This record gives sequence, C-alpha cells and structure tokens, in this order.
Amino acid sequence: MPKYSIVVPLHNEQENVTDLYDRLKVVMEASHGTFELVFVDDGSDDRTFNLLREIAAVDSRVAVVRLRRNFGQTSALAAGFDHARGEYIIAMDGDLQHDPADIPLFLEKISEGYDIVSGWRKRRTDNLWLRRIPSRCANWVMAKLSGVDIHDFGTTFKAYRREILEQVPLYGELHRFIPALASWYGASICEVPIRNVVRERGNSHYGLSRTFRVFFDLITIRFLLRYLSRPLHFFGTVGMLSIFAGSGVAGWLMVEKFLNHSAIMATHGPLMLFAAVLLLAGLNMLAVGLLGEMQVRHYHEPTRRAPYYVDRVLRAHSSEEHSVSE
Repeated sequence: MPKYSIVVPLHNEQENVTDLYDRLKVVMEASHGTFELVFVDDGSDDRTFNLLREIAAVDSRVAVVRLRRNFGQTSALAAGFDHARGEYIIAMDGDLQHDPADIPLFLEKISEGYDIVSGWRKRRTDNLWLRRIPSRCANWVMAKLSGVDIHDFGTTFKAYRREILEQVPLYGELHRFIPALASWYGASICEVPIRNVVRERGNSHYGLSRTFRVFFDLITIRFLLRYLSRPLHFFGTVGMLSIFAGSGVAGWLMVEKFLNHSAIMATHGPLMLFAAVLLLAGLNMLAVGLLGEMQVRHYHEPTRRAPYYVDRVLRAHSSEEHSVSE
C-alpha cells in the first residue's frame, strides 16, 4: 500500500495533464516514500481522459477514475478519496495553479502529527477586486462562523490523514469546508503558505455563480457544527420566539376586545391574522425540532453510536501491574 496518495480532479485540462504528471512524479520520487497519483476525470469532453489513459498504461503508480458526467469538484474529490489507498492524502487542482513543488511542505507538517494541513495563498496574483477582496471577506466570515482559524478555505491544496476523510461526508461545495467539519471530530489543523501561480494554459472553471452555492453551504456548515445533535435547540428557540410574539399580539387584541370593546375584525383584522400566523409558525418550528430530535435518536439508538470520538484508551493490565496499555 502506498504511503501517499495525490488526488487531482480534472475537467477539460488537456493542456496541463502531461506537464502536471511529470512535475508530480519528480516531486514524489524525491520524497522517499511510496506514492500513487489518483487522477479523476470529471466528465471532460476534450482529450483529458485519453491522455490520462496513456499515462496510466506506462506507470503503475497512476490510477484514473472517470466519472460519467461533470459532477463538480466536490464529487470528483470524493471519488478520488474513495479510490485512494494511501495513509496520507493530498488534494490539489489540476490546472497547475497549485505548484507540485510545494508538496514537501505538506508532507513535513503532516509528519509532525497534524490531521489536516491546509494551503494558504498568502500572496495572491489574481484580480484584486473580483477575486482577492471577495475571497478575503469570505474567508473571514467562514473562519468566524466555523470557528476554524485559517486564512484560506477556498484552496483545494490540502493534506489529510485518511481516517479524518473517512469521517467527513462530501457533497455540494463542502470540500472547502472539510477543516470545519473535521474540527467537530477534534482534528488538529495547521496552515502552510503556498505559491499562487498564474494559470498559463486552458480556461478557468470558476465563476461568480459559485459564490451563492458556497454561501448556502456555509449556512449548512454553521448549522451542522452547532445543532447536528440537538436540532430542537435551534428550531425550538425560533418556534418559542414566534409563539411568544403571537401570544403577545393575541393578548393585546383580547384586551382591546373585552375591556375597550373594540371591533377587532374591523379595526385590527390584519393584526389578528398576523398573530395567528406567528402562533402556527411557532408550533410548526417546534414540530420540526422534535422530528429532528427523533431522527438524531434514531441515528444513535440502533447501533448505539456514541456521541463522541475517542482518540485513545489507557487501561492497566491488572491490579498488580503498574504498566498501562494504549
């Protein structure tokens, strides 16, 4: 089994495939550890797959995973992770904006015991107003909402211990939030500065439309990290606030009706309708929270899954012995 797996998702990168392979091979052969290169063709409609097939035919350390259509970067990474066999997995883009020469930085940190090593494009070369400033703002928001203090969530260039990736489900645009999701399991995370190389060949596959998908996934991450095992705390809070507000409005209308003899339907009809909507919405939110709690219980009960993940267990061999086994 290889020690390292390099996972690279590719989509219409025929201009970069051969050069990427050559540079990765040189770097990994100098690392003095067994390795494999896992290339994932994410539904390319150019010669990307044909070139990968030719490479795999002459190098047994290369694995090629071809997806039936373009599923997106997160799904392509998930496919690569599932087919990687290494103890440590390094993910990177296939457009050569991630310099393979930076891989030893990740290997050094991962050998120090970190579970995740994240790349940090400290000096970015792309457009200031369209990429750098929005990215800096987005990364600041992500760090605050996720509680993970890293500077660059957006880059794919990261190294992982295999057991961490096995705990984290990937879908949507969640690959950029792996450190945040892994932090829930107690993963240790660090950053290393990487070079941000200008794309020389091919076209970029990133657009502004991705911002909205990332924003929605960020809301999902925030909810999962705080309320995954206690959904009633979120829905119940919103529901009770709605019920209290609706009850307050209804109480005031009752005072107007019975003490001041106001014609409620004529003078406060919309307000009475608003109070009814608040009460019903609050009850619905409570019901959703209770259903969520039942789902959590259903998840934990059948297999007795513990709501925690153990790092190690120390136990003495016997009462006479003073040694401790791990």
